[in-house]
Amino acid sequence: MKNLLSIESLSVDNIIEILALAKKLKTDRSFSLKAHLKGQIWGLMFSKASTRTRVSFEVGIRQLGGDAIFLNANDIQLGRGELIKDTARVLGRMLNGVIIRTYAQNDVEEFAQYSKIPTINALTDAEHPCQIICDILTIQEKLGDIQNKIVSFIGDGACNVAVSWIFAATKLNFKLRIGAPKQYQPDPEILKRANPKNIICTEDPNEAVSGADVVYTDVWVSMGKEAESEQRLKILKNYQINQKLLKSAAPHAIVLHCLPAYHGKEIDDETFEAHANTIFDQAENRLHGQKAILIWVVK
Repeated sequence: MKNLLSIESLSVDNIIEILALAKKLKTDRSFSLKAHLKGQIWGLMFSKASTRTRVSFEVGIRQLGGDAIFLNANDIQLGRGELIKDTARVLGRMLNGVIIRTYAQNDVEEFAQYSKIPTINALTDAEHPCQIICDILTIQEKLGDIQNKIVSFIGDGACNVAVSWIFAATKLNFKLRIGAPKQYQPDPEILKRANPKNIICTEDPNEAVSGADVVYTDVWVSMGKEAESEQRLKILKNYQINQKLLKSAAPHAIVLHCLPAYHGKEIDDETFEAHANTIFDQAENRLHGQKAILIWVVK
């Protein structure tokens, strides 16, 4: 029994194993539909809204022979103040695993500690590990091995997706460039923990994208940051991915977006549509990557 709580906590071998499983699941239908979770019931405990994460996990669990229960945190006693550790000790006696999408990273870690069942971080304010696994799968499909590639993240460089990219770059030996305004640069403590010999942070988006193989963006106003919306849109307006910015990237560069996309803000409509096939392959890979994670945590 294992947990997937962050990219930071995974070893290189863990990541390689999950990616290999994901590739096999996508290409080998007989393996993909094997009842890896036969007889298991998993809980999806979500405090944040979701489209891709919820659907891909529910579909994935059922395709692997299990069943899923959706638990909106506001509809269970957790929403009325029950302690995480008490909820964990109850659900740990009734479920085979839990997938959590919430705000505090500590809540996911505490749940894993007390439930003693496989626990998967489906997004916290600190990290978004499932997304990065599926993104790397997409890069492998489009460009081959990610090692020595240049991945450029443009926008809010302190967000959970950017943080997960930082730890992934350290472990998988690719170059990461983060283009973000001063206010949204990564936390120095995160960079220190990652030991980032191959990570460059800059306030110049053109410098960040120069020669890049992958150009990546995320929403400028993440869930829980809505009160900062006006300020964020004003500060980040020069960090849009568009055709002008992509001229600095490598000719073969792909554009990725973890969705939902706000056309005309972090990415313009023309660029989004020009790279839509890749972006929606990336979205589909949430299913294959997360099925791999489910198999990996119960092995």
